[in-house]
Amino acid sequence: MSAEPSSPVRQLRLVVEAEDYEAAVAFFRDALGLPEQAAYSGDGDARVVILDAGRATLEIANPAQKRMIDDVEVGRQVAPRFRVAFEVDDAREVTARLVAAGADEVAPPTLTPWRSLNARLDTPGDLHITVFQELLPPETRASHPDFGTGV
Repeated sequence: MSAEPSSPVRQLRLVVEAEDYEAAVAFFRDALGLPEQAAYSGDGDARVVILDAGRATLEIANPAQKRMIDDVEVGRQVAPRFRVAFEVDDAREVTARLVAAGADEVAPPTLTPWRSLNARLDTPGDLHITVFQELLPPETRASHPDFGTGV
């Protein structure tokens, strides 16, 4: 068995400027549960925290795909050009916890044709996010009729 080739990129880091730094850190670190990897401060009250969000992927969609996903998950166009998605074990529980921690629910957990349970939220730090729960194992998703490589 051969090892998969490694990527020349070691990490994807999304950097977010948050006017209310404390609220954004409390939301993503404490409510969502992203472990703190490092935190730094500097002159002029400069502060940053680096949170571990697990494995990163970069999803690139054309405008038609973005519109289709918004329609399926929300029923209308809501997402800006950038949306951050977090895979979780229980989309309903995490959505409720995040709303209690200050997120605005844009759409409740919704079953998608690709068999995931997806919720949309607007969060402290002005991010539009999806929390999603995969309902099928990867090997089943790969052969599901609503999936395909498209290439």
